Amino acid sequence: MAAAIEATIRENRVLVAEAGTGTGKTLAYLVPALLSGGKVVISTGTKTLQDQLFLRDLPTVRAALKSPARIALLKGRANYVCLYHLKRAQEQGRFASREDAAMLPKIIRFAEVSQSGDRSELGSVPESAPVWSAVTSTRDNCLGQECEDYEACFVMKARREAMQSDVVVVNHHLFFADLALRDGGVAELLPNCNTVVFDEAHQLPEVATQFFGDTLSSSQLIELSRDSRIEALLHARDFAVLPEAAQVLDKAVRDLRLTFRMEVARLSQQEVLANDAFVQQLEEVGRALQELKELLDSQAARAEELKRCAERADMLLQLFDAWQNLTEGTLIRWLELTQHGFQMHSTPLSIASLFNRQLKQGVRSWVFTSATLSVGGDFNHYCNEMGLYEATSQSWDSPFAYGEQALLYVPEGMPEPNAPGYTRAVVEAAFPLVAASQGRAFLLFTSLRAMREAHELLSIRLAGADLSYPLLLQGEASRTELLERFRQEPHAILVASQSFWEGVDVAGDALTLVVIDRLPFAAPDDPVLAARIEHLQKQGLNPFIHHQLPNAVITLKQGAGRLIRTETDHGVLMICDPRLIDKPYGKRIWRSLPPMRRSRQREAAVSFLVERLPQL
Repeated sequence: MAAAIEATIRENRVLVAEAGTGTGKTLAYLVPALLSGGKVVISTGTKTLQDQLFLRDLPTVRAALKSPARIALLKGRANYVCLYHLKRAQEQGRFASREDAAMLPKIIRFAEVSQSGDRSELGSVPESAPVWSAVTSTRDNCLGQECEDYEACFVMKARREAMQSDVVVVNHHLFFADLALRDGGVAELLPNCNTVVFDEAHQLPEVATQFFGDTLSSSQLIELSRDSRIEALLHARDFAVLPEAAQVLDKAVRDLRLTFRMEVARLSQQEVLANDAFVQQLEEVGRALQELKELLDSQAARAEELKRCAERADMLLQLFDAWQNLTEGTLIRWLELTQHGFQMHSTPLSIASLFNRQLKQGVRSWVFTSATLSVGGDFNHYCNEMGLYEATSQSWDSPFAYGEQALLYVPEGMPEPNAPGYTRAVVEAAFPLVAASQGRAFLLFTSLRAMREAHELLSIRLAGADLSYPLLLQGEASRTELLERFRQEPHAILVASQSFWEGVDVAGDALTLVVIDRLPFAAPDDPVLAARIEHLQKQGLNPFIHHQLPNAVITLKQGAGRLIRTETDHGVLMICDPRLIDKPYGKRIWRSLPPMRRSRQREAAVSFLVERLPQL
């Protein structure tokens, strides 16, 4: 694999490289990257992987090669303490809770001594603490070169360091946000860059889609309202109508969210515009935003901060007006409801041509690698989705002995996945295996509703069997905390949904059973999928074969990949969905999974676990 990547870098080509778990793909791209002598940008799926690469893998390889290469880490601006906003937070002292107020002195001390300002280095303030939004900047509220702290700014320091380094580690969100917004950082790095490596490249179609479109969120509008109020009190105290107008916008945005009762949903533009209450409130938001923009314009000359707010209001108004445009085209317009807010999206039907244009800008090599890029060894789906029309694709199998280490179990007699009581049937079928593995299990579900129901049913079942295994539920704590508890507590069981299907590494006896409730087909009523299905049908293609099935296979391979992480791991992968056996496409799916032993007999699955259990 390293030889193939070295040739790709030397010849400025595009390589799509699938490498099974345990191949050592990180070493396979780091060695040729460091030996190439050129500037390399490495993009990973998450900030956790970014830190691991920068703090552990890169220094190890650099030392082994005795390479003089300079390395740098670059994250999005929200990951760095903003000195300007930190001072403002100190001066105003307005916080939603005592906990937030108590965390501020810790952040102040950290900013005084930290070289990087990277908030992940301050472990005593949780990543999710609301106080961070008050002491970090966004693209909208950054003052740029007008800021009095510009020279000392942690974001600017990180970017300067990246410009001077040979290898720069970023993450996919930052990479595509910068490509789309030209926000500095990656966009500045690319012109001088010789090689781009994407690790966890299976995530790119979704991330790129997000950033090649436009999004207007309730939080952007509420933050504009908040910042306008603060700046009005500081720089336009004699102009009382400005903070009042900001308050009107804040209320209008919150009332717009209340026109829908559901907690979380993805709705097409047509669906939401059929809701009269939503349309009426949408007009209220538009009026309030227009009014605030005009008032900010009238005061913009009084302070740079007010001018920035006026520019933000103008940009948000343009996005707001564009979203309501009903003309058909290459954009899908839809609304995403979150628990406390909403996002108005304009998403491209396809990113292939957009990304292909990036590939052709400048002469450089591109490497896309992951354990899950092909469907039965075929890379066409991925390459077509990403516009990688001239790429070379290669695959390296995992060195693990899956036939000895793992069993794929599909239980007999399961109802259809859309039948009432399906989740109950999943828990009943899985319980004998959970007992046989003495916990040590992940139960992964394709929906939050099924996840919660399964957690409740499993807790009753465990109590009835007098088994006191620790039962963890996604959402009870952060992903990092839950994984740490799972590794530390013997016999733990984790019930989770989509966010635990990938990027989770639990090696050894702590995890010997992975249960997946159903094949992970995206909901057909999802507005983006529905639009793409219609588009493919118009082209005379079968949407199921060309889009839905390949995506489900890649997602399932990720979930299955949680089970065997080292040469000594063992366990059972239980997929409860009868379509894996009953449907003609089922064979195509299970043939894409690692070559495990297979069985439909519960006794065989239980025996496999019991025989390999550590003697505790």
